[in-house]
Amino acid sequence: MQRLLLLLLLGIPMVACAQVDPNFFGQEVRFTTTDNLEISADMYLTENEDDPVIVLCHQAGFSRGAYREIAPKLNALGFHCLAIDQRSGKTAQGVENETHKRAKESGMATAYADAVPDIDAAIKYAYEEISNDVILWGSSYSAALTFYLGATHNDDIKAILAFSPGEYMKVKGKNIEEYAALVTCPVFVTSAKNEQKQWQGIYDAVQSEKEFFLPKTKGFHGSKCLWKLSPGHEEYWRAVGKFLKLL
Repeated sequence: MQRLLLLLLLGIPMVACAQVDPNFFGQEVRFTTTDNLEISADMYLTENEDDPVIVLCHQAGFSRGAYREIAPKLNALGFHCLAIDQRSGKTAQGVENETHKRAKESGMATAYADAVPDIDAAIKYAYEEISNDVILWGSSYSAALTFYLGATHNDDIKAILAFSPGEYMKVKGKNIEEYAALVTCPVFVTSAKNEQKQWQGIYDAVQSEKEFFLPKTKGFHGSKCLWKLSPGHEEYWRAVGKFLKLL
C-alpha cells in the first residue's frame, strides 16, 4: 500500500478499472513504448518493497487477464508482478487487450514480433518503478520472445520462465535459438507433455543455468497450465515454485 501511494505522489500513470472486479487485486498502470504505443498493464505489489518483480507476458489471442489468478499466487511467493497487454492479443478471463485495441486503431502491425517494443517497455518500467531485480515470464509466442529480450537485456534480466516456447517467428532475421545461446541468466522451460519437440532446440542452445519440467498428465499450452481449472496445475506450480525459490 505504501508503494502504491508513493507511485501516486510521484505522478506515475495509473488508472482505475471501469468496472470493479472483486477478484482483481492489482492496479492498472500505463506506460509508452519507443514507437509511441500506450501499454496497459496490471501491477500486483507485495508488502515487501525489496521483492523482485516478474514481468508477465501472455500468449496469442490473450490479454493481461490471463494472470488475474496467477499473479496473487506469485505475490504470496514473494514476487511483485507486472502483467502486460501486448499489441498481439485479444482477450483473456473477460479482460480486453487494450494495447491491441489501440494498436489497431492507430494502424500499427500486431504480429508476434511486433510485440517486442511492448515487452521492452515493460522491462524498463518494472526496472525503474518497481524493482531492480526483474524476472521475465512468457507464454507461447511471448515465451519465444523472452529469449530475444533476455539476450538483449543481459544486465537487466535476473531469470527467464518460458511456458511453451517455440520457433514461432524470426526476430531481426534470426531464429529464437540463436538468441537463446546468448542468454546468461537462469532459464526455466515448461509446456504440455507433447510439446517438447517445439522447444528442445531452443533449450539446448541455452548456455546458462537451466531446467525444464514436463507434467505427468498431458498438460496445457502456455501459462494457462497454472489456472486452477487446468488439471495438473498443482505439479506445474510446484516446479515453478522450486525454480523461483533458487533465484
